[in-house]
Order: sequence, then structure tokens, then C-alpha cells
Amino acid sequence: MGSRISVFATIVIAVLFVGLSGCGYNDLQGLDEDTKAAWSEVVNQYQRRTDLIPNLVATVKGYAAHEKETLEGVVQARAQATGIQVTPETLKDPAAFEQFQKAQAGLTSALGRLIAIAENYPNLKADQNFRDLQSQLEGTENRIAVARKRYIEKVAEYNKGVRYFPTNLTAKFLLHLEEKPNFTVADEKAVAKPPEVKF
Repeated sequence: MGSRISVFATIVIAVLFVGLSGCGYNDLQGLDEDTKAAWSEVVNQYQRRTDLIPNLVATVKGYAAHEKETLEGVVQARAQATGIQVTPETLKDPAAFEQFQKAQAGLTSALGRLIAIAENYPNLKADQNFRDLQSQLEGTENRIAVARKRYIEKVAEYNKGVRYFPTNLTAKFLLHLEEKPNFTVADEKAVAKPPEVKF
């Protein structure tokens, strides 16, 4: 009788072990951590860009003080972008994620206008400090693009884990996990349209 109970207990433990290993619990936890790490890198690169802006604005102001509207636009866009509190919870709230994305897009647009005015000021374009800051900003924009790409890839992996069977059962009923939002293009129709070329 004792050996039967022992055999039965061994079988039950083996079935539970196999069942738990196939439920994806650890995989989902790992994917969640991967997306958080990738998100932290995105935020880190956006912060790097934000930190460059005061020096860039000050340099431009020295040469193009009467471009007040553009300078104020950059400062205001920076304030909006930094005013959004970004936490791991942002990844669970599509509305907060979209608000963050819009603020960053606004800052990117304002910076583009600021860099564009340099074309009107040869002395500003020749200034070593401005060129260094512009180069750092371009490098940061590249880092942002790479960090966003990595985040997009990690979110895709995570969302597959949350949606695919059988891990979706663990995600939904045991861990209460939802899909995470991902970066989107602000105006997909405009991007899909081929550009007009006029000669």
C-alpha cells in the first residue's frame, strides 16, 4: 500500500512539474522584465536628449535671439515632455503611453525647427559649440531609434506570450497580464502616401 502511494505521489509531482513548466510562467516573467529593461533604455535616451536641449537653446539664442518663437517652442515642448511621469505602469496604460509618445513627438518637431533656423545664420552654423551639440543631438536621435526598435521587438515577444496558447491561460488567469502598447506612427495614412516630387 505504501509503495502505491509513493508511486502515485511521484506521478502527481511529475505531472505538476510538467504542467507548470509548460504553462509559461517563467517565460512570461522573463519577457515582462525584458520589456521593462528595453523601456528603461528608451526613457534613458529621451532623457539624454532632454538634457542637451538647454545648452542648444542657449547657443542658438546667442546668435539668433530674435527667433524667440522657435526658442520658446523648444523650451515649452521640453517642459511638456519632462512633465509626464514615466513609470513601468505607463506600459500598462495605452492612454498614458500615447500621451508620452505625443509629447516626445512634439519635442522632436520643435527641435527640428530649431536646427532648421541654423541655416539662416552662417555664424551659428560655424560655431564649434553648436556643431558639437548638433552632433550629440543627432547621435542621441539615432540611439533613440535603436532603443525604440529594441523595445518594439521585446513588446512583440511579450504580447505573443500573452496571446498564444497555452501561455495565454497563465497570463490571463494566473498573472492577470495584458498586452503592452507599442510605438505607433502618428499619422499612418500620411506615411503610407508616396511623397510628391516637383521639379
